[in-house]
Amino acid sequence: MRAAFYDRQGSAKDVLTVGDLPDPQPGAGEVRVRMIFSGINPSDIKTRTGFGGKPMPFRRIVPHQDGAGIIDAVGYGVPDTRIGERVWIYMAQWGRAFGTAAEFAVVPSVQAVKLSDNTSSEIGASLGVPAMTAHRCLFADGDLRGKRVLVQGGAGAVGNAAILLAKWAGAWVAATVSREEQAEIARQAGADLVINRHEHDVPQAVRLATSDYGVDRIVDVDISANIDTAISCLTRDGLVSAYSTESPQAKLAIPFFPALLGGFSFRFVYVYTMPEAAMRQAAYEISACAASGAYTPQIAKTFTLDAVPEAHELQESGKAVGKILVRVTD
Repeated sequence: MRAAFYDRQGSAKDVLTVGDLPDPQPGAGEVRVRMIFSGINPSDIKTRTGFGGKPMPFRRIVPHQDGAGIIDAVGYGVPDTRIGERVWIYMAQWGRAFGTAAEFAVVPSVQAVKLSDNTSSEIGASLGVPAMTAHRCLFADGDLRGKRVLVQGGAGAVGNAAILLAKWAGAWVAATVSREEQAEIARQAGADLVINRHEHDVPQAVRLATSDYGVDRIVDVDISANIDTAISCLTRDGLVSAYSTESPQAKLAIPFFPALLGGFSFRFVYVYTMPEAAMRQAAYEISACAASGAYTPQIAKTFTLDAVPEAHELQESGKAVGKILVRVTD
């Protein structure tokens, strides 16, 4: 099979290679998926670059956790009826060397989730890490119907997913952005209030829009930088779910008495260590959202497999607005 891979950490152009590797075969409880699209996430860049000093977990890595394709072979214990099924994949490269940036990917059967007939493969490849992360941030602490949610970074892949899922669940949603291009993406996703954090006071805008109530939940891309905003925006017993940081050395200093008096809670979400039950529930509800037509993520750009280094560079640049995809096969 043709695949993108690297044998050492470093810059995309220096270490990523596209070439031929042996076709993988599914083991017990696994399926093999003929990949159509592979989706890139920031965690793929962090693994390749050794973010935070993390070493290569395997001698050779085929990157990418997300993707969509068609099951073409199954291992022992998986019914043959799954062959030919359109699926989306999550966490394909977690705990194993080979991910979705290849013509074939082998994953546990449960991680190949049926894709509804009315959901495109592009959308399927855009689910995975962003949607699973957003789902955990939003729903780990109860139903959202009638709740108010603030999404910090509403144009990023997780932020965009959080807006889409929260609106599908019946919440009122505010989102912060840094520039007008991002604002349009957040509006298209359904955000009720879009705030340019460089031009407006976020807590003031949130308080004004909610008649001084504040928000019940915050989904935060960089809580160490946004902690004061969170404290000012939350309503009584509000909760922040944080899933990322700009620096592996970042420290979080929570103002104790405001948090104490507000009864605030803080949840930290790392998609790869979510409880199994939460993963299954997330996969089920994300699929339902996509099947309903409510999940319409922004696709930043689609590359060919041979252009994986350029795709990684765009992801790493921070300039992409939306999900970056790699078209692997037709």
